[in-house]
Parts: sequence; C-alpha cells; structure tokens
Amino acid sequence: MRRLFALALVICLWLGFAAPASASLAGDNVAGLTPCGESAAFQQRASAAKTDAAKARFDFYANSTLLCGEDGLPHLVVDGDLGHLGEFVIPGILFLYIAGWIGWAGRSYLIESRSAKKPEEMEIIIDTGLAIKSSLGGAAWPLVAFKDIASGAMFAKDDEITISPR
Repeated sequence: MRRLFALALVICLWLGFAAPASASLAGDNVAGLTPCGESAAFQQRASAAKTDAAKARFDFYANSTLLCGEDGLPHLVVDGDLGHLGEFVIPGILFLYIAGWIGWAGRSYLIESRSAKKPEEMEIIIDTGLAIKSSLGGAAWPLVAFKDIASGAMFAKDDEITISPR
C-alpha cells in the first residue's frame, strides 16, 4: 500500500497542480528575445560566417523558431510553450533515457555477474558477450523498471537492510 501511495504521489507531483507560468511579454518576445531571423546582431554574425557549415547553421537558425538575444546568439527558452519544446524538453528526455539505459545496462551486468565463479574478476575483465546482452536489454529500461517497481523486485526486503544498534 505504501508503494502505491508513493507511486500516486510521484505521478501527481510529476504532472503538477498548477498551469506553468509564462514569461511571454508579447507574441514571440520572451524576456527581450527576438526571432533570430529578425535580429540585427544575429544577421551581422551570420554575414561574418566563413565556412559552409557555419553558413548552413546560421541559415537553419534564421529559418527556425529559435530566439536570439542582444548578443545575436540563439538562446534556449524553457517557458512551457509547446513551440519551444524541441529546444530543451525533447533533448532533456532523450538525455534521461540514454543515461537510464547506460545505468540499467551496468546494473543488469553486475546482477548477472554475481552468479559467476569469480564475480570480482568480471568487474575488472569485462565479459563482452554479457555486456552486449545487458546493453541490448537496457533499451527497454523504463518498462522493466516499472515492472520491477510494481512487483517489489527493485527494493530490498526489510530484513535484508542492516540497522546499526544505538
């Protein structure tokens, strides 16, 4: 029952109770930023680009929804507006997924290596077959983690946790 309450609390806090505040002043103008295609400082930087890659990058910025500051550089906007979702939220979720994948693969490798004859040696000399198997299995880590949390396999039993005498 405690785990169900904790899961419900996490979901409620994750979704939030209040609508996100918006820092918009008027239209696309967020905190004094202007669209890069309309920014004079950005146009000056774009005209100074020397390589083809830099020119292509400036063209991409000028034709996108990115906003530039007075310095002529694009700024990330994290204000809850879905128009700016790709600037921070999507890369952030992708980062968390990849970091979780790496962590889950390492966790599953260590759990599998416990059953070996010399588990300490498997931490020093990596078993590539097991490492690849763990890495491929780690791709589904959000689903497996949810299953482990729901079944209780993620948590140690109360009698396995040592308590220091006081």
